Amino acid sequence: MKLSLSKALALTLIAAAIIFTAGCGSSDTASTDKKEVKIGVTAGPHAEVMDEVVKEAAKQGITLKVVEFNDYVQPNTALAQKDLDINSFQHQPYLDNIVKKQGLNLKSIGKTIILPMGVFSHKYKNLSDVTSGARVAIPNDPTNGARALLLLQAAKLIKLQDGKTVDATVQDIVENPKDLQIVELDAAQIARSLDDMDLACVNTNYAIPAGLNPQKDSLTVEDKNSPYANVFAVRTEDTDNETYKKIVAIYQSEPIRKFIEEHFRGSVLPAF
Repeated sequence: MKLSLSKALALTLIAAAIIFTAGCGSSDTASTDKKEVKIGVTAGPHAEVMDEVVKEAAKQGITLKVVEFNDYVQPNTALAQKDLDINSFQHQPYLDNIVKKQGLNLKSIGKTIILPMGVFSHKYKNLSDVTSGARVAIPNDPTNGARALLLLQAAKLIKLQDGKTVDATVQDIVENPKDLQIVELDAAQIARSLDDMDLACVNTNYAIPAGLNPQKDSLTVEDKNSPYANVFAVRTEDTDNETYKKIVAIYQSEPIRKFIEEHFRGSVLPAF
């Protein structure tokens, strides 16, 4: 059966439309595959490392947009509200505490770096020199306060009731042979209190701006096996997202490890 010229033309146009539509669908899929991933970090070491990760991710076709924050509250709120896809700024105990207290459906999917806490002093050169009644400053927030107590326990200056727990408080001290006077201060103020204290437990992010290097200037410091390793966090529903897993793998690759070791010279450690 022969088709009229008008019918043949109509069929040709329909076929072309189908092909065009299919082509558009493929383009949309490709665009989705290359979707920009928004990752939240805090200013300082986390942002500096992530800048390197962005370069490595680009080589693998992953576009990362880094969103920088200046506090520890907004990155998790933004992630829970889907303003971010992933964040990298907090250690595991902090994340656990936020999830427990605020009921956020967030979960870690890989380790990043450790900003080791150190014990510093302008008075003593060695922990063995610490005298009875020495004043020791520790952070007054539960997470970092417990971290400081665990560090003091590792230094054999105190002993905690449960031996080792990230939930420890001053009330859990069961042995204090040097009768240390524990003074709880805002974490951001401790580095500046060194002249008024005999010992001070200082987080790296506050030590560095104060001119203190945890590896060189502290009397003792956490190592990479600390339970306070920082982590990537995502919404619980995204823990199996292949793109996010790739980002973790890129972060934990040899080029990034090398950057951390050379750039920070021990003040920040890879946790992988």
